[in-house]
Amino acid sequence: MPIVRTSLCRVVVLIGGNGSNLQALIDNAAKGLPFHIVGVISHRPNAYGLARAKKAHIATTIIDHKQFADVASFEGALLTAIENYAPDLILLAGFMRVLSADFVSHFPAQILNIHPALLPKYKGLHTHQRVLDAKDQEHGVSVHFVTHELDGGPIVAQVKVPVLPQDDADLLAARVLVAEHWLYSQVVAWFAQNRLKCDENVVTLDGKRLGSLGLQLSLPTGQGIVS
Repeated sequence: MPIVRTSLCRVVVLIGGNGSNLQALIDNAAKGLPFHIVGVISHRPNAYGLARAKKAHIATTIIDHKQFADVASFEGALLTAIENYAPDLILLAGFMRVLSADFVSHFPAQILNIHPALLPKYKGLHTHQRVLDAKDQEHGVSVHFVTHELDGGPIVAQVKVPVLPQDDADLLAARVLVAEHWLYSQVVAWFAQNRLKCDENVVTLDGKRLGSLGLQLSLPTGQGIVS
């Protein structure tokens, strides 16, 4: 049986852009999922996700990476901002900075990222066009724990999305985004319920070790939580 928290899991979301995944997290938390977004931090001062957070009355912080001389000083300021929120979990959602091994070591098994591809394929950027160029029949989304390796941490779960004949990068991206919005909240809920663990790069859910690709899930037609 999962351990029930005495209070909601405190979540900080790191963003850098539009913030659609942030909005999905905000909406799903409002529907009763067991986490509370206590802060949003952006490395870009004009990120629209900041407006989303403010509309939801969530505290925001800007740590503009362009205002720092080097990575170490930027990450030092970011670390301080995160610690001020005292989170249980840190989520990357469009945060376009690679975190160093030293930074990640401050939050072992406490950072999750969502990536628009079926990892370990297509790490990095422009995944939708790369899938089309390769003529793959399926695409998708992965949620993984963050390590110092770009998009290389242990995978928690994936949802596959078919590539359709009429797809261009924008059409494919839009369908993958639907899967992103659903999957991220599911994984966060598992963590918040103390069901999801990562120990020495081994991921378990309800005490059962997951395979190298994590859980393979299907996007439901309606709303709901995967049990």
